[in-house]
Amino acid sequence: MVKAVVGEETRLTSAEDRLSRSAIPAEVGLVIGKLSSGLDRGFVFDLIPTPSNDAGEPACSVLETRDDKKKPSKSKSQSSESSSLSIDCDWVAEHARQVSRMLLGGVKVVGVYVWASDSAFKNSTMILCQAIKGVSDAIRHLDPSLDEALLIHICYSPRRWNCRTCLLNSSITSSSLRPCDFKLGRVLSSLQRFKCNYSFNFRLPIYSKGESTRQTFTEILRQELEVHAKELKSANAMIDGDLVHNDEPCNTEGEHEIELLFPFMKDSRAEALTAKNVTGILQFGGSIYSYAYLNAKEPVSQAVTDVKADITRSLQSRLDIICDEAEQELDPTDVGDDEEVEMSKVPVSKSILNSSTESCHLRLPRRVLVPWLAGTYICDYLQPFESLEVVKERCMELMSMEHSSLDPSSMSEVETETSLLVAESMWDVITPPASSASSCRLEGNVECTSRDDSGQRTAGNASSNVPILVAIFVLLLSVVLGLLLYQRD
Repeated sequence: MVKAVVGEETRLTSAEDRLSRSAIPAEVGLVIGKLSSGLDRGFVFDLIPTPSNDAGEPACSVLETRDDKKKPSKSKSQSSESSSLSIDCDWVAEHARQVSRMLLGGVKVVGVYVWASDSAFKNSTMILCQAIKGVSDAIRHLDPSLDEALLIHICYSPRRWNCRTCLLNSSITSSSLRPCDFKLGRVLSSLQRFKCNYSFNFRLPIYSKGESTRQTFTEILRQELEVHAKELKSANAMIDGDLVHNDEPCNTEGEHEIELLFPFMKDSRAEALTAKNVTGILQFGGSIYSYAYLNAKEPVSQAVTDVKADITRSLQSRLDIICDEAEQELDPTDVGDDEEVEMSKVPVSKSILNSSTESCHLRLPRRVLVPWLAGTYICDYLQPFESLEVVKERCMELMSMEHSSLDPSSMSEVETETSLLVAESMWDVITPPASSASSCRLEGNVECTSRDDSGQRTAGNASSNVPILVAIFVLLLSVVLGLLLYQRD
């Protein structure tokens, strides 16, 4: 459990000055940093205010409780002592979910902060516990190892900082909050940087119709990510060409490169592909650029752990983005009696993969690195149809970054269009389809190619047979002319 917390002096002092100048009575936001179980210490990098909701209302406000039985002469002091906070916990949790996607290895949403008077804070323990619980639940699937959170109170009357830790269990109450030492210092300047370029390629079975397991893109990939996360934990690692075999801190300067080494093992997926009820294959492959930050006192093995977790989180974030987009595009009123018409309106991420009549290519969002604080980076995910200006807008809205600090030319597109999610029929696996603009349709980031039940391409691919017919005609014409010339001689 964290016993002491160190906050980045430059960022937290700047946040306090901003809040003082704003003269707002209350504000809530996210604490970004690292919690080191090995050091029993927490490190706070920055405080990110939760923006106003869709209705333009702030995520946190002060409620004044009136009591008519109180004497008018004491109404002002009584009103101050009875004030409490109103927090939109669902909106804060949604903010945490989206911000968590943008953080690189080791850097996480580690808690909630609140700017409020001492009396309002003391009268709002229950709603603050609900906010912490909502945030932890929202990011649980991205950070399953997160078992502790921070609650930072910036009090303006009198001016002081207080920090409490909270174990994340089924129920969080006021007794779960425990005070811990808090001080300001230099945190960001001592961080060490580790990078890893990780390539992957999975081949997963698609089962035929009538089977008991009717799975969607999303269900298959979530299961595969769970399996792959376990495999990643068992992988060995090399840092700058040396095998990691100790828990000593890294004493060398500069950026370090991590390479993951997987042991030779029996491929259980290959056995699944030989099953009789398999009619297709789901190929999930590409390359991930991973980044991690390590405190100078942490062992190098922690950097490897953070990179492995970042790879899994990055894959999960891309899947979440695809599913979020599908939810927005899917109109619940578009429901018909015709099953084929109804299924055609279902996005590919929610399609049931038990059909061998269609090959789908789903392009994954690409990771883009964005300069953040003191030489560190955050990331965002760029859809094939988006530009870097979209990344800029999201950073301003979600991370509260200034417009002047966001130059698209400084953003690093470290990944290419190689990341693909491909569903193929068995026919396509045996005979790869030719690339033709007339044989596919493009819908957002989804590319689909259809064929009829006999295993041949549909009318959209008929043009690909024209060269073969021409070649056969030329061959027959040559034979006929040859015979005529031979008879003349």
